[in-house]
Amino acid sequence: MTDHSKPHFTTVSRQPRHHRLASALCLGLALLTAASAPQAQGFKRPDAPSVAPRITGNRGLSTELQLSGVQSTADYIVAVVNQEPITHMEVERRVSRVLESAPSGARMPNGDALRQQVLDALINEKVQLAFARQAGMDVPEAELDAAIDNIATQNKITVDELKARMRADGLDFQRYRDSLREQILLERVRAREVNSRIQVSDADVAAFYAQGAEGLGETSYNIAHILIVVPEGSSPAQVQALQAKAQALQERASRGENFTQLAKANSADTNTRDQGGTVGMRPASRLPDLFVEAVKGVEVGKVAPLVRSGAGFHVVKLIERENSGKATYTQQRARHILIRTTPQLDAKAAVKRMDDIRKQIVGGQASFAQMARQYSEDGSAMRGGDLGWTAPGQFVPEFEKALLALQPGQVSEPVTTRFGVHLIQLIERKEVELSDAQKNEAARNVLREQRFEAAYDEWSKELRAAAYVELRDAP
Repeated sequence: MTDHSKPHFTTVSRQPRHHRLASALCLGLALLTAASAPQAQGFKRPDAPSVAPRITGNRGLSTELQLSGVQSTADYIVAVVNQEPITHMEVERRVSRVLESAPSGARMPNGDALRQQVLDALINEKVQLAFARQAGMDVPEAELDAAIDNIATQNKITVDELKARMRADGLDFQRYRDSLREQILLERVRAREVNSRIQVSDADVAAFYAQGAEGLGETSYNIAHILIVVPEGSSPAQVQALQAKAQALQERASRGENFTQLAKANSADTNTRDQGGTVGMRPASRLPDLFVEAVKGVEVGKVAPLVRSGAGFHVVKLIERENSGKATYTQQRARHILIRTTPQLDAKAAVKRMDDIRKQIVGGQASFAQMARQYSEDGSAMRGGDLGWTAPGQFVPEFEKALLALQPGQVSEPVTTRFGVHLIQLIERKEVELSDAQKNEAARNVLREQRFEAAYDEWSKELRAAAYVELRDAP
């Protein structure tokens, strides 16, 4: 693991605001674009960008095993983009993924509207990929190998097992690899081209401050939730039973029970369930209103009262709060144990060994620091695994998600990253005031984030207008 470096204050990819929870968590999937793929990097992220690209759509696709598809004996071309075809089956497979990812009972666009949105997204992807290749951009083989290794370990299987599962489902591994390459390439070209269009001057920053304390940026929240779906047409008795179930989960979470495990075992939101219900850091304007209202008066690490939406009941936990207007950000102090995987010790064996270590710590037989000094293969071992105080965005995503889900004193389950298997303990969280330079950079980040969507839309439309796009009717 690399040494700590100067903190970077990042904004993460966010989806547009929707006033109904079902729309906020599901409708964005209808505009599926390339996902943010794991990249070769250190365990710590000293090179975190000052602002991450914001692309509408599902950003987590590449870390999941999307192995299902629509089977059919007939196919035909529905569009041609710069001499490259888009087939009916490509559209249907993407539509199928959208529907499979949506929580049960969610309101989705009707079939034709959803297919049109998916087709538009696929056309934009083809146009942007062509632009990237013409610009000489590519994804190195080593980086692609690392991304696939990471995907396999996150799914708790080896790469060979991933290939075998694909073969059993009649899928081609090379095609999956090529698709992942395209996802990484899309993310890269969008970040490069769109961010280069966004200029923030000193005068812009001064005008931003002149708007008052609120002008420095709205409050952002990182929340986690558990969704208990209430199907349409449910009787009052059924609604009451589901509410009782949700209330019981809320009470368990409020007493300090592991929220990540509760979400994985009970949440109907398939988009966040595998991440322990974590939605990710988003400004209030890009979260459902009911979530924002629920956590406004809640302390970081605490659970809000039960929330009801059009989709069902929600147990909501506030993991992190940032308010640029107050010129503070959340720092975390944690420690970890790292067991590196090798040809002789694969991920499954490392997880089993880490489970044994965790049992000793949780059972009180040894302290976390003792076990870190004895077993950790990271440079922090001599300090009992202590990583010091860190800012958001300094760790690789898998580690960061696990850390954010913890309350002070809690120990995570084994966490797999491309560097091995980790056990994490959160020691403390605190709010830290930004320096003047950090305040200015935070203001610039807010302005860049505000302008990203418009810049992306403009760039995307320009590329599409210059491309050859032919739509074809079904035979």
